[in-house]
Amino acid sequence: MAPQQNDPLHGATLQHIVECLVDYHGWDGLGRLIPIRCFTHDPSVSSSLKFLRRTPWAREKVEALYVETWRRSRGL
Repeated sequence: MAPQQNDPLHGATLQHIVECLVDYHGWDGLGRLIPIRCFTHDPSVSSSLKFLRRTPWAREKVEALYVETWRRSRGL
């Protein structure tokens, strides 16, 4: 069970990930870091979730940014 405690994606839903990234970076920052239309043009959590659930490469980028942001915020 120890590896799960250090895994920032363990138990995190895609909605939680998107909301945390928006809180931390804002929509503008998120759109600059991951330039996809659902973040740059009339962004919303709902539209982002629909796109990310259908697009594996974009979801991977969002999850990687979440992990990087999580580590930086904890000083790791």
